[in-house]
Amino acid sequence: MFLHVKEARYLHDYVIWLRFNDGAEGKIDLESELQGEVFGPLRDKQLFERFKVDPELETVVWENGADLAPEFLYENMRILA
Repeated sequence: MFLHVKEARYLHDYVIWLRFNDGAEGKIDLESELQGEVFGPLRDKQLFERFKVDPELETVVWENGADLAPEFLYENMRILA
């Protein structure tokens, strides 16, 4: 099964809540990933919290062109009970 992000919401700081097409949901703290030319600018929380779920890529994307593979998000999120 291919993983797709179906819904995402900003929680706080650099934490996002996610729901996937297999029904799994959880949260992920992306602070440690925000490095380099593409992801570094997302340390600006106002830019970070303006992500969206791209309907074609079916993952989280930002207006500066940054995106994260759904598989990475899935493997690194904390499942909510």
